[in-house]
Amino acid sequence: MTRTRTVLALLVLGALTFGTGSPTWVTTTVATALEPEVAVAASGTSAAPGVGAGALVLLAAGIACALTGRVARYVALVIAAAAGVLVVVSTLVVVGDPVPAATAAASASSGVTDLTSPVALTAWPWAAVATGVLAVVVAVWGVFAARGWTATSGRHERADQAGAPGAATAGGASAAAAGGSAAGPDDGSDNSSDNGDDDEIDPHDAWDALSRGDDPTGR
Repeated sequence: MTRTRTVLALLVLGALTFGTGSPTWVTTTVATALEPEVAVAASGTSAAPGVGAGALVLLAAGIACALTGRVARYVALVIAAAAGVLVVVSTLVVVGDPVPAATAAASASSGVTDLTSPVALTAWPWAAVATGVLAVVVAVWGVFAARGWTATSGRHERADQAGAPGAATAGGASAAAAGGSAAGPDDGSDNSSDNGDDDEIDPHDAWDALSRGDDPTGR
């Protein structure tokens, strides 16, 4: 599994966990002084607060895997696995005994805690269990797959570092060759200029030589 797929899977599972915790999980009825039968319903996040917390952690872990380095990435994956376990355990507690969740919902909605009908569960708690289990699987798989993510990145870095000195050496050799070729014509022009200066005859010396009857050119 690639890094991108792991991140997307964690984000999707976090959103799905929120989705499974939002609908009604528990239903029952109570009797009040004004009405003999009042329907009571409890959503998943109110019946099992750990589901909402686990969903937030999964989203945060997915973002952390996308943005952090190697060590933090492993920590995020371990936390994601723990979040999946939290979702599963919190849901199974409600499935095993939904009466406390129904009683709390009845007290909050009508102020009555005496239930007048059996507590019924919807199918949403089982969907939450499925998302929690998948979150654990993805996180554990990601821990093993993350070794490949790190190794691939390291190979590219080593290749770049190995190629840099060769490029610098080639650049230095090109600069030296260019400097040598540029220096060649300058040296020749300087020598020719010096020779021209040595062959030039001073007019005063030439006049004196002619006055003495000598050839100023030395011929």
